[in-house]
Amino acid sequence: MADPAVLTLENLAKRYRPDRPAVFEGLNLELRPGEYLAIMGESGVGKSTLLNLLAGLDRPDAGRVLIEGTDLATLDDDAITLLRRRAVGFVFQAFHVLPYLSVEQNVALPLELLRVAEPERSARTAEMLSAVGIAPLARRYARELSGGEVQRIAIARALVHRPRLVLADEPTGNLDPRSAAQTLALLRAQIKANCAAGILITHSRSAAETADRIVILDGQGLHPEAPA
Repeated sequence: MADPAVLTLENLAKRYRPDRPAVFEGLNLELRPGEYLAIMGESGVGKSTLLNLLAGLDRPDAGRVLIEGTDLATLDDDAITLLRRRAVGFVFQAFHVLPYLSVEQNVALPLELLRVAEPERSARTAEMLSAVGIAPLARRYARELSGGEVQRIAIARALVHRPRLVLADEPTGNLDPRSAAQTLALLRAQIKANCAAGILITHSRSAAETADRIVILDGQGLHPEAPA
């Protein structure tokens, strides 16, 4: 029997003005534990809008977003915030790491928000720092590190609370090619190791090819990439 879906989209639609065409409509998708999906598309097709809907930061005009069977539309803002803290991990292009906190303090933040007690919080933080290869930097401040090292902090922070769904928005856009390749390999490995479901939003063909499959978001919806 297949594992239940982590993420399900059912006929999802979003528009910002009633007198304008929808940003997109009729989007359907199912993502199961361990699956890693890349979403590509031209600028303006709604990739960021879709990401906001998946994270519960915005509400669809039609259709449903379900995370582990929970329809986000049935939750109030406080409940969505709690679900997002528990079940979703984010990796951003701009890192969003706090420069005046140490590496371990940055990584531990999601656990503090979830009120995970010591010593479990320290143990899980140390485990993730080791997993992404920056344990020796634990006491350093984020502002002292390279872009590639900071992105490793961001990945560790996104995964330390063991989320079911990982959303990565152009995570290598600010990195040099070598650091980008290392980051993508690390992100994939950690998604698989945690048996999470992962979505990578990217313009980069080489980045997208690190995922299990690629889908295209365009004016016709969300569909598998056509064969070359």
